[in-house]
Amino acid sequence: MIDRVGAALRDFLKQESAGGIVLIAAAALALLIANSPLADAYFGTLNTRLSISFGTFAIDKGLILWINDGLMAVFFFLIGLEVKREIIEGQLSSWDKASLPLAAAIGGMALPALVFLAFNWNSPDSINGWAIPAATDIAFALGILSLLGPRVPVALKALLLAIAVIDDIGAITIIALFYSGELDTTMLIGAAVTFAVLIAINRLRVGSSIPYVVLTVIMWVFVLKSGVHATLAGVAAAMTVPMVARGGTRLLEQMEHALHKWVAFLIIPVFGFANAGVTLIGLSPADLLAPLPLGIALGLLIGKQIGIFGFAFLAVKAGIAKLPDHVGWRQIHGLSLLAAIGFTMSLFIGNLAFADQAQVDAVKLGVLSGSLVAALAGFFMLKSALPETVAHQDDQKDTAPAFAE
Repeated sequence: MIDRVGAALRDFLKQESAGGIVLIAAAALALLIANSPLADAYFGTLNTRLSISFGTFAIDKGLILWINDGLMAVFFFLIGLEVKREIIEGQLSSWDKASLPLAAAIGGMALPALVFLAFNWNSPDSINGWAIPAATDIAFALGILSLLGPRVPVALKALLLAIAVIDDIGAITIIALFYSGELDTTMLIGAAVTFAVLIAINRLRVGSSIPYVVLTVIMWVFVLKSGVHATLAGVAAAMTVPMVARGGTRLLEQMEHALHKWVAFLIIPVFGFANAGVTLIGLSPADLLAPLPLGIALGLLIGKQIGIFGFAFLAVKAGIAKLPDHVGWRQIHGLSLLAAIGFTMSLFIGNLAFADQAQVDAVKLGVLSGSLVAALAGFFMLKSALPETVAHQDDQKDTAPAFAE
């Protein structure tokens, strides 16, 4: 079992790292196009309306919303599968494994929100964006980490992954509680009935992915029409997929493996391309220093860094958790900077928090600037903290926190 879990983790890290590089390229391309003569075509295409109807029932949205509500539901379904696997037999399956990432993730969600509120407390139009800097983009972070090659201890990658998984649980909860609209009781009942059927086939340990996929799509439609954000249907449905189905089929792992490439190399890059485009022409330093983008940028860069490193340090010193083997405090500091890359989930929450395009653009500015600085700082911090060769990793164990040096 240990070998199987290890192989699954290595496969996940490999795909997420490569997907992160593709995501970086997609975001850079979006920025380039949004500030070129092709900008009108880019924004016009994203606003193109697409409609699907069945009699009097219709879903009519712009392309950007089909991406954010539809494609991203697949991303959230994959998150749900990963969370369930990690809780049952992965990095969150025991207190010894989960204590350090849990403490770090709590700090990494709470401190960024407080930093944001500190800059936007007197800006009632912006305060709804408090959750934006609380998110970590695991694909982006692992993509940057992969640039350092085999010098990076697997334990450090696993810790980053575990923090991101807990972070995703927090983000999903925040979306459900704070970013849902007016509720349609009839649609909610339809979603609940569909979810009950999913639970029933889980109890029967159905070993085919087809009924889970079909019922998930049906539940997504109900949730989309209910006022609860549609992507949450993906998470809820994923929780009903059994780890081991009839005949010993490891259905959850099979579905997770099948989805990874589509999510890493298509869905997330498409989301990044559709959402990273912001016109920089005519911007001044004052635009970045406005409360909304500044609160996001510093929430990511300062809040994440202090929250993750600080809470991890306190947990270890209090005896609640311990550092993984071959991982030192300077490496934890570098990891906290990479975890401040909030691209995908931060932009997603920003789109939920604000309807005004000027505010959405300010969110993009804050997320991109904060994530860029965090990525560069994290890369160079880890480059200096990691051993020069893989052979020396056994000797790599700092004892003093980076902030104290």
